[in-house]
Amino acid sequence: MALATRTDRRPSMARTVWDSSVGKKTVMAVSGIVMLLYLVAHMIGNLKIFFGPEEINHYARWLRTMGGPVLHYEWGLWIVRVVLIVAVVAHATSAYQLSRRDIKARPSKYVHKKPSASYATRTMRWGGIILGLFIVWHILDLTTGTVHPGGYEHLHPYQNIIDTFSTWYSNVIYIVAMIALGFHVQHGFWSAAQTLGVGSRTRDRVLKTVGNVLAVVLTLGFIAVPVGVMTGLVS
Repeated sequence: MALATRTDRRPSMARTVWDSSVGKKTVMAVSGIVMLLYLVAHMIGNLKIFFGPEEINHYARWLRTMGGPVLHYEWGLWIVRVVLIVAVVAHATSAYQLSRRDIKARPSKYVHKKPSASYATRTMRWGGIILGLFIVWHILDLTTGTVHPGGYEHLHPYQNIIDTFSTWYSNVIYIVAMIALGFHVQHGFWSAAQTLGVGSRTRDRVLKTVGNVLAVVLTLGFIAVPVGVMTGLVS
């Protein structure tokens, strides 16, 4: 007599966590923090352009020797890139799936909008789409040089940045995306804190203040680069 084959295998713990809304929100929070840390480091690196071509060009070369001599050339940079790709994909996927669940749970729109919902909250989804499209354009412009408006030079970010922000459309794309980033960070930081259990009645005001400060600093820090090129401060 043949033994019956079990087909009712229980899902793994990881699968169970991922399938839950709490699990997806946790993935969004953790991946968001990873990207936020990168954004702070990236903004600081970008601001090196105000110290001249040698400073930022040297920074670009250092990124490729980061972790040496333990790591081979560009290994450290690729580790950062892979972590970021995983974070972006996890963040976008969980956000999309949570959005679909929310829509299915509320097939008809609310008659009255919640007055407590901030502008950043209401535009999180559109902001995410804008940032996703911007990331693709930004990589094709300043990383691969595919859509770069000038003569792209590898490991010469100073001239590449000037070429990019010498065109009106690049300035518009970049500034709009950075404003969207600011709103995204403003709401996302506080939301991540709530998801990870950091928030409380006594800490909410502090967390919102920190989120607002981070949003303003990142937005102004990134926008300072195209403004510097447009005004001739960087030339």
